[in-house]
Amino acid sequence: MPPPELTEEHRHPGGHVSFRTPPDWTISTSPDKARLDAWGGDVGLRLVDRAGEQGIDSFHADCMLERLAPPMLTEPMVKYEYDFVGGVIGNARALDSAFAVRYDEAVKGHRDWRQRNVTLVGSGRSLCVVTYVPSEQWKKSAAARALLNAVLASVTLQ
Repeated sequence: MPPPELTEEHRHPGGHVSFRTPPDWTISTSPDKARLDAWGGDVGLRLVDRAGEQGIDSFHADCMLERLAPPMLTEPMVKYEYDFVGGVIGNARALDSAFAVRYDEAVKGHRDWRQRNVTLVGSGRSLCVVTYVPSEQWKKSAAARALLNAVLASVTLQ
């Protein structure tokens, strides 16, 4: 199933990262402008951009802590699909992990979420990219999977 058209281009406040979404997505940034969240219904993307090239393993571990609620409001165990898969994307070293998180209370109406974290380090930047989708939706909706994969693939480092 093809994803909807990604007609809207957005740029992280730091100016080094852009991505595309369908037109109905909402964009918000943290007060310090380091984190950008984009949501379309129950499907979300988070970007955390840092100047400098962080150590990829430690930065990826930090990236995997980018949750939808504070750590004390999540169950301590996560279920990994895969973890610390390495590679190169463009001029950046990359690590990729995907796992399920269960929250103590519903977040956006759901307790069980699947998140995928892709960490990119290179060209003087460190970028954490996280996708979020309710676990049940990920399992049952080819459209949700196609949409998240398309938005993630649209992330471009400048």
